[in-house]
Amino acid sequence: MKSANSKPSPQLEGALPPHKKPRTLAGVVAVPSDEARKKTLVLYENALRLMQVGKYEKAHAIFNEMLAGAPHDLADRIRMYIAACVAQISKGATKFETHEERYDYAISLLNHGHYEDAREHFQAILLQKDSADYAFYGLALLASMTGETQMCIEHLTEAIRLNAQYRIQARSDSDFDGVADDPRFTELLYPEA
Repeated sequence: MKSANSKPSPQLEGALPPHKKPRTLAGVVAVPSDEARKKTLVLYENALRLMQVGKYEKAHAIFNEMLAGAPHDLADRIRMYIAACVAQISKGATKFETHEERYDYAISLLNHGHYEDAREHFQAILLQKDSADYAFYGLALLASMTGETQMCIEHLTEAIRLNAQYRIQARSDSDFDGVADDPRFTELLYPEA
């Protein structure tokens, strides 16, 4: 008989003894190793980042790949994100109503370091509207940020030719710091000097 002062055993508190694995209706739950769980979490975070930038197809593929071996506590969330990706893909979430919306999206990609994706959007604007001065300016920013000085000068020249206001804007745009020492850049921005 137990005394009133004795502590309850771990089994009475709801904890399982260390030698038993949790059971479900389907059987014994596999306990993932710490290393496998870390890898799964890295994939999970990468897929979420892809969703945030509108790459639903890529995120969907990663989530599907993860689902088979995902820990039980993540599986429901992964299924939820798979459904969200499918919904976005089916409604064409990456379509834009205006060129300006596409430009804003491309700038956000650029700011997050997704340079090739941003380039694709700037070029898509120019395919549909070859006088889109803002797309040339965006390509100039991209070229400056990726160290392509010649391309930066060419795109900025075209942006300024289409809209002289970009000459003034580029003077204070820190994204052009990478080409600021180039004499061609200085001559383009300060032709009167």
